[in-house]
Amino acid sequence: MRVGWDQVFAWRLRRQYVSEPATSSVPEIVGRLCGVQAQVTSSAETAVALRGRTHEPGALTRELAAGTLVKTWSMRGTLHALTPAAASALLPLIASARTWEKPVWQRNFGATPAEVIALTEAVSTHLADTVLTREELVDALLTDKAFHRMGEQLRSGWGALLKPLAWQGALCHGPARGNRATFTSPAHLVAEWRGLLDPDAAAPLSINAYLDAYGPATPESFDGWLSRNSLRKTTVRRWFADLGDALTEVDIDGRSAYITTEHADELAATKAKRSVHLLGAFDQYVLGPGTSDTALLPAAHRAKVSRAAGWIAPLVLVDGRIGGTWEIEDTRVTVSPFDGAKITAKRLDIAVARLATALGLDKLTVRIG
Repeated sequence: MRVGWDQVFAWRLRRQYVSEPATSSVPEIVGRLCGVQAQVTSSAETAVALRGRTHEPGALTRELAAGTLVKTWSMRGTLHALTPAAASALLPLIASARTWEKPVWQRNFGATPAEVIALTEAVSTHLADTVLTREELVDALLTDKAFHRMGEQLRSGWGALLKPLAWQGALCHGPARGNRATFTSPAHLVAEWRGLLDPDAAAPLSINAYLDAYGPATPESFDGWLSRNSLRKTTVRRWFADLGDALTEVDIDGRSAYITTEHADELAATKAKRSVHLLGAFDQYVLGPGTSDTALLPAAHRAKVSRAAGWIAPLVLVDGRIGGTWEIEDTRVTVSPFDGAKITAKRLDIAVARLATALGLDKLTVRIG
């Protein structure tokens, strides 16, 4: 099966509710995207709002508080909002890399594998049926002398020692208390939490969901999105191979990749369309394939999108490719196109109007910088 990148991008735009906004609920949108990065809550809210036909301010935050979504450290060690079903399938795959057992992790964060096991057990006990702030959780842990030397790392907002616990399902974020983060157990937050699946059972669910949003893609791009390529290559390739006829190999202008067979004919029939869309910071549209995918983001412009301290800039999509970035100040949007990006005024005005609605603003003016 052969397709062109223009077809692929048109298909992804529709599948990710960018070209055709959803009438679905917030959890359904988040589920389709395999999670929404939630390091910055406002960016996560924007990602969801831009993909829905209706918009209610704070909709994602309310779903998190209700337990219909789970906020936890997941893909690439970053905070995401996930559906409980996605968390059950994705977290065990990330945990299977056992990154906390590697010497470099132990040197950087000062905990042995045995200490991580003890910490996991202690946190599971403390959070079994309650919600605690970081300070409350750390204070409870430090009543045990075994954890005293971990105090500084446990108090760190980066959560390095807590991430392995999240991947093993021992904790997740609870409803925020003002500007303070809280933690609880997924079983306490989610009424019908089913626990984490076995990795070999979780893999087909996760791969199919990923390909149905970001495909066609390779085993390497899936692992890059999931774990920054921390998993064994042979294991990831086996997971793909085990799917057999459920996957179809695709040639995209000379690049070999996979799509779910269920959506292969739909992809082949997709027609390329001229379009301009604006997406917010840390958007899954680029995080799914990764900023190193030169078909999506030219290498010459990567540093304009993937910036210092892990910041991912707001995106201007031109025919599905990343063709620039944008910034907002008060009610003015400044669009910075990349060289050669063809942005028509009419299509840009439509995209800016949609952004204004998503942000709850009456109107935005636009300037091309």
